Amino acid sequence: MTGYRSLFRTPEFTPLFLGTAAQTAAQTIGGLALGTLVYGATGSPLLSAVSMFGQSLAQALGATVLLSGADRLPPRTALSAIALVFAAGTAVQALPGLPAGALLAVLLPLGLAASLGGGVRWGLLNEILGKDGFLPGRSLFNMVSGLSQVAGFATGGALLAAVSPRACLLLAAALYLTAASALRFGLTARPPRAAGRPSASETWRVNAALWSSRPRRLTYLGLWLPGGMVVGCESLYVAYAPHAAGTLFACGALGMFAGDVTVGRLLPAAVRARLATPLLLLLATPFLIFCAHPPVPVAAACVTVASAGFGASLLQQERLMRLTPDTMAGQALGLHSAGMLALQGLSATTAGTLGQLASPATAMTAMAAGSLCVTLTLTAAARRPGAGREESPLPVQ
Repeated sequence: MTGYRSLFRTPEFTPLFLGTAAQTAAQTIGGLALGTLVYGATGSPLLSAVSMFGQSLAQALGATVLLSGADRLPPRTALSAIALVFAAGTAVQALPGLPAGALLAVLLPLGLAASLGGGVRWGLLNEILGKDGFLPGRSLFNMVSGLSQVAGFATGGALLAAVSPRACLLLAAALYLTAASALRFGLTARPPRAAGRPSASETWRVNAALWSSRPRRLTYLGLWLPGGMVVGCESLYVAYAPHAAGTLFACGALGMFAGDVTVGRLLPAAVRARLATPLLLLLATPFLIFCAHPPVPVAAACVTVASAGFGASLLQQERLMRLTPDTMAGQALGLHSAGMLALQGLSATTAGTLGQLASPATAMTAMAAGSLCVTLTLTAAARRPGAGREESPLPVQ
């Protein structure tokens, strides 16, 4: 397996890595600030959850009309432009006097941009490192994402205690501008990976080709559903512990970091191949303890342990790349990213609704139980005849 140190000797890896880290930090600081701002204005667990994760719902729309651009746009231009869109949108959310409805409305264009960004970014990573280097590279990106989230939530929590949420949103906008600069001036001008113009019809055609393979369908569902439902639990941290939400988010990022290091670097391939289902079960099980309304220290320990299960995503993405030709890699990863984030947004909305009707702790327990049921169902489906066979991907003209 490629070592982490050698990744930084690969041309273009470092600016893509640093630009992504800056965007992750911006997203965590901005998301926490926006969730706090909306919850303070409305007192609603539902609107607070939607404000932090509702942007993801727009990714479902973007996945149906924009994803063909992941392989048909110049990566450097697309990535830097998307970072600029986020900088502008976050700055708008920081304007004083905006009602909660206007703050939430800005999430739509940001979600559409994000639906394209995931495919462009991870398709470029696959192009830079090749399929043999994709898992360690993606592992390192997940690790820095976890560290950036730890730093972002810790910084955001401290800043929210000292300054207003709108000041934190302005800081997030500045970080997005930093990411845009790193991507624009650090990446080379690569041509698109596939010929043709981006269009809704091309997006539909390739999505249909990706979805037509049963192994890929099961892989996508495993990437989207169990983790998405656990993110529904995470969306209620602000409502569950308003003054310690930053701590819970930081503990979750720390657990995710530990899981990614273990899966990406410490485990041999023969062991990794058997861990996807156990990790998904680990991801949800500790959240069942929230039915007892645990105090913050116990809740933080549960969140840390559970989040290590997000390491399953690395194994599933590696399998997805084995099942997908290079000309479809960007859109395949974009469909994964958009679908994952859309399910996260839907789960956050569902969890927020349950939290509004019952309690945040009850809603978190219900979402975790649902995640366990989905994982067991998909595991049973994968054991049926033909489900595990790696079919040849459909050709793309």
